Order: sequence, then C-alpha cells, then structure tokens
Amino acid sequence: MTPTLRDVRSPDWTAAPVPGSVVLLLHGFGSHEHDLASLAPALGLNLPWASLRAPLDLGNGGAAWFQITTPGVPDAGPVEQATDAVWAWVEANVDPGTRIVPIGFSQGGLMATQLLRTRPERVLAPVVLGGFVLGGPQPGDEALRASLPALFWGRGAEDRVIAPVALARTTNYLPGHTALVERVYPGLAHGINAPELDDVRGFLAAHVGAAAVAGA
Repeated sequence: MTPTLRDVRSPDWTAAPVPGSVVLLLHGFGSHEHDLASLAPALGLNLPWASLRAPLDLGNGGAAWFQITTPGVPDAGPVEQATDAVWAWVEANVDPGTRIVPIGFSQGGLMATQLLRTRPERVLAPVVLGGFVLGGPQPGDEALRASLPALFWGRGAEDRVIAPVALARTTNYLPGHTALVERVYPGLAHGINAPELDDVRGFLAAHVGAAAVAGA
C-alpha cells in the first residue's frame, strides 16, 4: 500500500498556478517537512510550494525516504516505493497540467532525480543539493538522454556524508541525461550555504522564469 505523505504548504498554495509550476521541497534523512520550508524565503520563491514529509518514521520527529543500508548504494525497491508515494501525493494535490520543480537535499536530492527519471514530462528544472542518483535504469532515462533538461547539482567540497561511489555514479550519469549546472563549494560540508542559494536562485530564474524568484 502506498503511504499518504504529510506536508506543509505555502500560504499561496494552488494546485494549478500561473505560469503552471509548483515547487516540491524534499528533506534529507532524519529531518522533517518543516526543515526545507526555510529555503522558500531564502530563495525568494514566488511560486507556490509544498514541503513533503518522507514516509519512514525514524522517531524523535525525524523521517527518511528509505533506510540506509550500504552508504551511497541504496536498495532500489524502497527508493522506487518512496518515488511512487511522492507521485501519489502529486496526483492527489497538483493539477495534471502543472509541472513540478523539485528541490531536494541529500536523500531528498536523490528523490528529486527520481521524479525526473520516472516522469520527465512533469518535472521542470530540478535542484539537487548534496544528493546523488540511484544506480540502475529508470523509466525516463532514454527520454532524458534525448531531451537533456536543465538540472542543478550543488554540493560541498568537504562533504563526507555522500559516499564516493555515489558521487562517481552521479558524475557519470548527469552529463549524459541533463543539461547539467554543477557547482562545488569550497569549505562547505554536508549542508547549504549562501553562495549555493544565490546560484539556485539564478538557476530557477533562468530555467523556470524570472518571475519564479524575487529580485531575479
């Protein structure tokens, strides 16, 4: 049974906005739906947004999209189940003509890539912060190879959380399946800093539209 995901939403939430896109915020392992909500004002988002809570309860208020088994090499089954849960939320809460702009951190970054790799026609300008891609083929991979949609991948040069094998896999996958905008931030560990937020704001303005973020 696909779990029903909890969420928090922007005050201006609408399932079918103009110009036709909404942001999905996808938190990392052990966090919760209120965490990345702080990115909305930091990015100056002018789009409706929803921040989803991952389906696995870890206790103490934390949640995860999937359990960590071998670091950087998650089992495909649980990741695909979590992907199905996000799409079930989208189908229940977002107009079919609205595109999704996923912004995910760490595990949530992987989930952002999963949305792109499973239904590329519904996804616009995904943002992957300190994340990586799942090994093995996904349904939309060939379509992505043909269309090369814009994707932002930012990470810290001092990140010791994401396993080298996951970084190598992502480095190999993204250039052949996306129009990759890649940024590595000196001195940054497994987190998000102001220069990265500035780059994300510019990326969204360029690929979603200047009206998507304030001051663009």
